[in-house]
Amino acid sequence: MGELLRRIGGSAKAVSRLHAELVRMETHGRTCVLAMPDTFMNHSGQAVRAVLDYYQIPAVNMLVAYDELDLPVGTARLKQGGGHGGHNGLRDIFRHVPEHDFLRLRIGIGHPGVKDQVVDYVLSRPTAAEELQIRQSINMSLDVLPAVLGGQVAAAMKTLHTQLAPALDASTSNRIA
Repeated sequence: MGELLRRIGGSAKAVSRLHAELVRMETHGRTCVLAMPDTFMNHSGQAVRAVLDYYQIPAVNMLVAYDELDLPVGTARLKQGGGHGGHNGLRDIFRHVPEHDFLRLRIGIGHPGVKDQVVDYVLSRPTAAEELQIRQSINMSLDVLPAVLGGQVAAAMKTLHTQLAPALDASTSNRIA
């Protein structure tokens, strides 16, 4: 949410009853509510449900952005519907939001290569090179946001998915399975 707020010049406001930091804005001809849960990731569904109910937003109009172990660092992919893939934040959203046909923005963080290292890996800070690649993938994702908001999800997916994969160097290759 930080990079999008920098682009539009906005700021978030903590709304405790909705368990999230929120920004309500007009962009690309639509009213949008940006929400960043202030709960632990494993309880993010509580905030998602509260925001959807308060603003009367159908789940199909929701886009959830999250980190994805199964994508290389710096890769971004849009996906409509599907399962939670073991992601605990999505699992909790599924528990609170029974309609699962919402749009997802998956931001690749790579995989440590060993299942027993996943928790520490996800909770650790990425290297400087990885952080740069992740920021670039977020920027590429924000570049296709107008198409998504304009109902051109397939075009946004094509643009985002056909951009060159991030260049890997020795400092990042050890974090990708």
